[in-house]
Amino acid sequence: MPVRAALRLAPLGDIWHKPALSGVAALAVVLLALLLAGRLDLTLYASAGAMCALYGHGLPYAARAKALGWVVAGMLAGTTVALVTAALTESVAVRVAVAAVLAGVHKAACDASRIGPPGNVVLTFVAASAAFVPGERLAEVPLHVGLGVLGGVVAWVVGMAPGVVRPDGPERIAVARALEATARLASGAARGDDVRQARHAAATAVNAAWVTLLRAGDRREGLRRLLVRAESAAAACAGGRARGGVDAGMLAGWAHELRKGRPVPEPPACDARTEAAEQAELSGIAAERAEPVEAAGARWWRVAATVAAGAALAGWVSMALGVGRPYWAVVTAAAVFAANTTMSWSRALQRVIGNLLGVALFTALVPLTRWGAVALIVAVLVMQFVTEAAITRNYWLGSVFVAPMAMLMTEFAGAEPVSALVADRWLDTCLGAAAGLLACVLLPDRRAAARVRDGLERLERLLEEPLTGAARDRLRAALVELREAADIAAGEWWSAALPQERIAAAERAGHHRLAELTA
Repeated sequence: MPVRAALRLAPLGDIWHKPALSGVAALAVVLLALLLAGRLDLTLYASAGAMCALYGHGLPYAARAKALGWVVAGMLAGTTVALVTAALTESVAVRVAVAAVLAGVHKAACDASRIGPPGNVVLTFVAASAAFVPGERLAEVPLHVGLGVLGGVVAWVVGMAPGVVRPDGPERIAVARALEATARLASGAARGDDVRQARHAAATAVNAAWVTLLRAGDRREGLRRLLVRAESAAAACAGGRARGGVDAGMLAGWAHELRKGRPVPEPPACDARTEAAEQAELSGIAAERAEPVEAAGARWWRVAATVAAGAALAGWVSMALGVGRPYWAVVTAAAVFAANTTMSWSRALQRVIGNLLGVALFTALVPLTRWGAVALIVAVLVMQFVTEAAITRNYWLGSVFVAPMAMLMTEFAGAEPVSALVADRWLDTCLGAAAGLLACVLLPDRRAAARVRDGLERLERLLEEPLTGAARDRLRAALVELREAADIAAGEWWSAALPQERIAAAERAGHHRLAELTA
């Protein structure tokens, strides 16, 4: 299993500051309000809604408004179930089971909806914590959920506020990423490099940008023209020729203008053939694709069952060992589950190393945070902000700051011995990582290779379709989906050998076909 690759640091994410500032703003409003009211002991409930401000930053604002509403509803539904469980039973085993089932539902729902970072982990952390609230009474549940609703309203307002200043911000970022990926592809092709990975990255970025623009509705005509030109350039590289007078520097320059919020650049005039092709694309970009409901449903049920099994195992073992907070093991098990065994191993390694360092950081911070409530609030907000920057570089680096933040959140309900907190966190991290990885190994995705076969056959059928704009859209999506399916299947330890030569030939033919369709 890879170790060095799992710990390698990536460049800082391009929009890390957006969820960082949103998360800090929403959490600060909630914490300061509770501080003024003298009720910081209610932090868990109000922060359940406030933490939803971390979601949806890649979505156009119209789509973000709906997505944030659903995230808040999902967060509060899980929290309500957990609080009712805590009120009805003192059985740790039952509480673990409920938290594990919620963890599986959260993972499946987040993957199916493609909500994006931070995914299921925040939802599961809040719900699992709520399931172990001591002394919860049924009569208190409405009040506590109501605090979550108020926090959710704050999160929604914070998440939507930037749209007042730059209503097309998410679309600009998506198109800028596509332009930058295409510029890297063009630069590599000009140097004669092996551009297979760059070609896939460009196709993925272009596809993601189209999805974003389509979700924005019938607007952003200038951005669509830029994206069409990027796609023309990518197709030209696939076909081994230049087209449209566009070079890597110009593409990168357009991306820079978009990121800076300047007027949308106007692509220069090109030859009549390319102009006709781009006009045809602008007229036919609305072709949608949909995954078969049966296959998707079966996949998400498997994900939910696997995550729930690993989370329950981790929680019950932690309970048997007498650990004070078995829900930490539940959260860790849910967090390490990924698309395949190799990715799950990497996530488990990252989680363990990050949490080990995070526990050390907590030990250093806790004397400072116990100076008073204000010091504790400041520490939590700083950890929240730094987490969003660090986690874009690598999950383990983000975990270094997530772990102390999660441990500091328990301090709002009352200070506890540091040694007990550290021991619980470290043991639950190891148990959760082991259980989550074990569940992934013992319950692998047996459909992974079949999805590669289906995707390959679909791509080969599309290669025979007539030259139309709708065929181009489907072909572009099929190329992205086949590569993703192949990468996932290749990471399963049990997987039979994939037809790599056939996959490579189909991808090569697909990129050349895209070049023809663009013409």
